[in-house]
Amino acid sequence: MASSPEPPATYVPWFTRRPEVALAGMAGMFVLVTGLRIMLGNDAAVGITMLYVVPISLAALAYGRAAGVVAAVVALAALLTWVELADVRLTTLGWVARIVPLLLAGFLLGDTSDRLRRADAARVAQVQRELLHRQAVEINDSLLQGMAVTKWALEAGNHDLALKNLTETIGTGQKLVSGLIKESAMGPLDPPTAS
Repeated sequence: MASSPEPPATYVPWFTRRPEVALAGMAGMFVLVTGLRIMLGNDAAVGITMLYVVPISLAALAYGRAAGVVAAVVALAALLTWVELADVRLTTLGWVARIVPLLLAGFLLGDTSDRLRRADAARVAQVQRELLHRQAVEINDSLLQGMAVTKWALEAGNHDLALKNLTETIGTGQKLVSGLIKESAMGPLDPPTAS
């Protein structure tokens, strides 16, 4: 049996491979932006709170839509903390200009991340189905051809050729099935026990 091509590798970003680093980075960014906002006083014109979009985006990309929205809510809570501590009065437009981008960033990036993960999982599953189909066709062709030749040899009365071909077909079948078992990394099945 020819060596089966491996399914294409899936790129896994650093924040998925190292979630503890991503969480620490997000927490650090929230603390840094909040600290800077408090240090810069009560001037609402300083737009440093828009930097909350960085940890929100990281949360959304790393963990999906729900995490993106939760991170946006955390950012809004930090913003509200600054408003209360600095005794800032924001207009309705000022609140909307801060709330909408943060929530949209968390929701939209998280939703996109979720969709990309589902699409990638579907792509990998399709590649695996195609690989299994090719292997099944190869097994089917090898065994059926061997059995057909054996049948013709028996019909022609050539028992030696039939026995030789049947032995080769059994060997081919064992090789093909053993290869599939090894590829599955599950090992051989236990033989059934008599009840």
